Amino acid sequence: MQTDLDLFLKAIKFSAEKHRDQRRKDEQASPYINHTIEVANVLWTIGDVYDLTTIVGAILHDTIEDTNTTHEEISINFGEDVLALVLEVTDDKNLPKQERKLKQIEKAPFLSFRARQLKLADKICNIGDIANFPPRNWSWQRRVDYLDWADSVIAGLRGANEKLETYFDEVLADARKKLALENDATLGDE
Repeated sequence: MQTDLDLFLKAIKFSAEKHRDQRRKDEQASPYINHTIEVANVLWTIGDVYDLTTIVGAILHDTIEDTNTTHEEISINFGEDVLALVLEVTDDKNLPKQERKLKQIEKAPFLSFRARQLKLADKICNIGDIANFPPRNWSWQRRVDYLDWADSVIAGLRGANEKLETYFDEVLADARKKLALENDATLGDE
């Protein structure tokens, strides 16, 4: 009999294998799997989300979008509910980047409860990374624009999880403050 822990560990192993050659865009080029684990951790520890489908979905949330993972692999290994959740938060990479970003804002209010919580945790993690470990080639303005866009996505997710929303607001405020200080320091150097 498969336990919840068995499924969780299977998801970590699966995601680690799928993302094994991928790195985050941060200066340390962190292993990509760190991000998916952090999203699951934020759901569990900050949001009090103990729903197995959501936690497993968090571990797998970027596999279809960013690897060669098929719908069938997710369905066979993790079930239809996990597949539906992963698909719900997966961007269509065939669309131009700006259109994908706009679609996230437009779709946010219509996502399922699980998907809204997962998106909240994902954006929390991304904002923390953008503020503290930004991609090497991202300008200050691009980072500010990301924060504004993420805030627009989250506006459509409100009502899903008060703890995650409060934490998002704190992380966003800290990120804005950090970027403002960076900008002030840069202007002071001129």
